Amino acid sequence: MADKQVFVTVGTTSFDELIETLSSKTICQLLKKNGFKKVIMQIGRGQFEPPTDVQCDVELQYYRYKNSIDADILNADLVISHAGAGSCLEVLSAKKPLIVVINEGLMDNHQTELAEKLYREGHILYGTCSDLASKLHHLDISRLRPFESGRPEKFASFLDKLMGIS
Repeated sequence: MADKQVFVTVGTTSFDELIETLSSKTICQLLKKNGFKKVIMQIGRGQFEPPTDVQCDVELQYYRYKNSIDADILNADLVISHAGAGSCLEVLSAKKPLIVVINEGLMDNHQTELAEKLYREGHILYGTCSDLASKLHHLDISRLRPFESGRPEKFASFLDKLMGIS
């Protein structure tokens, strides 16, 4: 069996708190306990660069941007992402298990509403950096329901309502 891997994305933004949290020894140990051997992080324009020498037998790699993150998503056994609508849709359309981490530092944070809606529908797990360890400790991705892909208008309609456009 191939080594299980996690892909982390913050999109085009910066979310240093998420990258720092995922680089911690505690989180790396929890990932290892769940059978993950490798973590690939797309860190965007953040200032924090993850150390690659965390002593917990999980390989950490990172990059800022690529032309496409499709291959990273497809190769992942778990994706951890900020709650950007584009990132969520891309991961859910690829039918990958997703943990969404809310960036509590954003003003007028629509990310919480998006994450709560997708969670209530059973498509994702979500939380904050402060409770990510608990989410990983009790990780059960078997409960997640596949997202109905091929219906982007449904997702777009949901976003329009969320943003007060319609």
